[in-house]
Amino acid sequence: MSLSEAEKERILRALEEDRRFRYAVMGLLGYREVLDRITRLEESFRRLEERQQRLEERQQRLEERQQRLEERQQKLEERQQRLEERLIRVEEELRENRRLLIAIAHRYGVITEEAFREAMKYVIEETLKVAKIEKWIYEDKEGFVYGYPAVVEVDLVVKDKEHILVEVKSRVAKGDVAELHRIGKLYERVVGIKPKTLIIGGLIDPNAWEAARRLNVEIRPIAKM
Repeated sequence: MSLSEAEKERILRALEEDRRFRYAVMGLLGYREVLDRITRLEESFRRLEERQQRLEERQQRLEERQQRLEERQQKLEERQQRLEERLIRVEEELRENRRLLIAIAHRYGVITEEAFREAMKYVIEETLKVAKIEKWIYEDKEGFVYGYPAVVEVDLVVKDKEHILVEVKSRVAKGDVAELHRIGKLYERVVGIKPKTLIIGGLIDPNAWEAARRLNVEIRPIAKM
């Protein structure tokens, strides 16, 4: 049995426009089961997409929460840093005040020169950032330093292979500068190493600065007056 062209046209139009008819034809042709499977797959895929969307939304909320935590952590770290910087400034001010009080106490005869030097030993460690301070003691039989035989004694710091001779003085005059300069020359003759010379002083005579410049001796104030 053959169909006419008009009948074929009506069937094709019915397949396009009539959904139930189309499914019925597909069922007859064995496609109903395939279509149901495709429908189930589409439904499963839709549920997966919804689940994926929920997961992405949850992930976004977690990321936002993590960002807020990181911002809070950063603010806490910045606050801690400011507190640490403030503490450092307070400690520095306390050290400066301690040095100043010791210098004033010596100036007005409250403590002796020996007590002053003993009290200020820690200044060498703070100034040069070292933990070990030695003594260089040498019997100057030729009188190179003082013009007559005498025992020379000075603080010695060896830092990064550099030898530093250090004197702590409550009052620094140009004679103190010249004395340390000669001790440095003696050290170079005896040890064979040219040292750096440094005076850490309380009250510094203006003439001492000029002598230090000419003789290449460094002067550092004990405290900022």
